[in-house]
Amino acid sequence: MLRTYGPGLDGAAIDASSQSIPEQASWIDLESPTREEEALVERCIGVEVPTQSELVEIEPSSRLFERGGALYMTISALTGVTEGEPITTPLAFVLAGDRLVTLRYQAPKPIRDFIDHARREPGLVSDASKALLRMLDSIIDRLADELEVVGDEIEQISANIFASNIEARRIPAAKLTSLLTRIGRAQTLLAKIRYTAVSTSRMLSFLANSDRMQGPKHKASWNHLTSLSTDIHALTEHASFLSDNLIFLLDASLGLISIEQNAAMKLFSWAAVVFLPPTVIAGIYGMNFHYFPELEWHYGYPLALALMLASAVLPYLFFRWRRWI
Repeated sequence: MLRTYGPGLDGAAIDASSQSIPEQASWIDLESPTREEEALVERCIGVEVPTQSELVEIEPSSRLFERGGALYMTISALTGVTEGEPITTPLAFVLAGDRLVTLRYQAPKPIRDFIDHARREPGLVSDASKALLRMLDSIIDRLADELEVVGDEIEQISANIFASNIEARRIPAAKLTSLLTRIGRAQTLLAKIRYTAVSTSRMLSFLANSDRMQGPKHKASWNHLTSLSTDIHALTEHASFLSDNLIFLLDASLGLISIEQNAAMKLFSWAAVVFLPPTVIAGIYGMNFHYFPELEWHYGYPLALALMLASAVLPYLFFRWRRWI
């Protein structure tokens, strides 16, 4: 789909059979475009549109370069968070003259939000550079929001692991599965956020050092880029901090699992120690030899029971006295 935004434009779709794109269009948005729509943009703007296979390249030289006076920049944008399946999708920007072309095959929420803002406030897309910077601002704001969500999730996980009530710390199998799943999903989302933040930071650095952003007339845009770079750097550091917290919580939850397992094994070990002497006595007097010295004892049976009881109680009392159990 091909849509255009700018002064007097509301983002109406442009048919691929059109002969031209509106002159006042400062932002041209290609969402899952057909080859005809790509050809229309290339003919009217005079730049090549990256193919879908080129977007997935991860080398910086393939994602950030200048060709024919146009800047080609690709980031990995976070999407799918609302649906519960966070992924990163390539989002390409082509800045050529007074036109900005975006190419995407998904609809990240920051882009959808920016489109709504652009329709309400056409001044956001009055020129290509402003549209690009405002769009990056929306992407970074969304990353900050998602980091807040991850931070809240980490606090809830921490409250479950380090509950003040010791009994509440016990982790049955169902609770353990849920806990580890929450940690894993939080870490997955955090990894996607960091990936988007790193790729965005590289793009901002490339754009700030480009010839287009040099000179007194671009001072405001350069200052905006510097502010965005500071923000994305802070978000990257915060994401690293949250990642360290998640690793600590994972280690703590595994430690609680080990404590539960050790407690269970300790119980079985003491039970074996307590019941071993009675078992030995029962085994001795359960032998069916013909010449058995105590076989004719009148009080042999109750004596054997008393001996077995004493052999079980005395070790238990001794262990309690030594505070081993």
